[in-house]
Amino acid sequence: MWHYHDGMGWWMVIGSVWMIIFWILILFLVFWAIKKLSGNRDSSSDAIEKSDALSIVKGRYARGEISREAFEQIKKDLS
Repeated sequence: MWHYHDGMGWWMVIGSVWMIIFWILILFLVFWAIKKLSGNRDSSSDAIEKSDALSIVKGRYARGEISREAFEQIKKDLS
Protein backbone atom coordinates (compact mmCIF):
# COMPACT_ATOMS: atom_id res chain seq x y z
CA MET A 1 0.00 0.00 0.00
CA TRP A 2 2.72 2.52 0.91
CA HIS A 3 5.19 1.20 -1.67
CA TYR A 4 7.98 0.42 0.75
CA HIS A 5 9.98 -1.39 -1.90
CA ASP A 6 10.15 1.42 -4.44
CA GLY A 7 13.63 2.83 -5.18
CA MET A 8 16.96 1.39 -4.19
CA GLY A 9 16.66 1.21 -0.40
CA TRP A 10 19.87 0.29 1.42
CA TRP A 11 21.77 -0.12 -1.86
CA MET A 12 21.51 3.62 -2.34
CA VAL A 13 23.05 4.26 1.10
CA ILE A 14 25.88 1.78 0.47
CA GLY A 15 26.57 3.35 -2.92
CA SER A 16 26.75 6.81 -1.33
CA VAL A 17 29.20 5.61 1.30
CA TRP A 18 31.44 4.08 -1.39
CA MET A 19 31.34 7.32 -3.38
CA ILE A 20 32.43 9.32 -0.31
CA ILE A 21 35.25 6.84 0.38
CA PHE A 22 36.32 7.09 -3.28
CA TRP A 23 36.58 10.91 -3.22
CA ILE A 24 38.39 10.91 0.12
CA LEU A 25 40.90 8.46 -1.34
CA ILE A 26 41.37 10.61 -4.46
CA LEU A 27 41.94 13.75 -2.34
CA PHE A 28 44.37 11.89 -0.09
CA LEU A 29 46.38 10.70 -3.10
CA VAL A 30 46.51 14.22 -4.57
CA PHE A 31 47.71 15.77 -1.30
CA TRP A 32 50.22 12.95 -0.77
CA ALA A 33 51.64 13.43 -4.27
CA ILE A 34 51.96 17.20 -3.76
CA LYS A 35 53.71 16.69 -0.42
CA LYS A 36 56.02 14.04 -1.87
CA LEU A 37 57.01 16.17 -4.85
CA SER A 38 57.50 19.37 -2.84
CA GLY A 39 59.45 17.56 -0.09
CA ASN A 40 62.10 16.28 -2.50
CA ARG A 41 62.66 19.73 -3.94
CA ASP A 42 63.26 21.26 -0.49
CA SER A 43 65.87 18.71 0.59
CA SER A 44 67.82 19.03 -2.67
CA SER A 45 67.86 22.82 -2.40
CA ASP A 46 69.24 22.55 1.16
CA ALA A 47 72.11 20.40 -0.10
CA ILE A 48 72.87 22.91 -2.86
CA GLU A 49 72.78 25.83 -0.41
CA LYS A 50 75.16 24.04 1.99
CA SER A 51 77.62 23.25 -0.78
CA ASP A 52 77.43 26.86 -2.03
CA ALA A 53 78.00 28.18 1.48
CA LEU A 54 80.97 25.87 1.96
CA SER A 55 82.51 26.98 -1.34
CA ILE A 56 82.08 30.63 -0.31
CA VAL A 57 83.78 29.96 3.03
CA LYS A 58 86.61 28.11 1.27
CA GLY A 59 87.10 31.11 -1.00
CA ARG A 60 87.18 33.51 1.95
CA TYR A 61 89.71 31.30 3.71
CA ALA A 62 91.85 31.08 0.57
CA ARG A 63 91.86 34.90 0.25
CA GLY A 64 92.85 35.23 3.91
CA GLU A 65 89.65 36.95 5.01
CA ILE A 66 89.03 34.49 7.86
CA SER A 67 91.35 32.55 10.14
CA ARG A 68 91.78 28.78 10.18
CA GLU A 69 89.84 28.50 13.45
CA ALA A 70 86.92 30.47 12.02
CA PHE A 71 87.01 28.34 8.85
CA GLU A 72 86.97 25.10 10.84
CA GLN A 73 84.10 26.37 13.03
CA ILE A 74 82.00 27.43 10.03
CA LYS A 75 82.71 24.13 8.27
CA LYS A 76 81.63 22.22 11.38
CA ASP A 77 78.46 24.34 11.66
CA LEU A 78 77.51 23.65 8.04
CA SER A 79 77.98 19.88 8.35
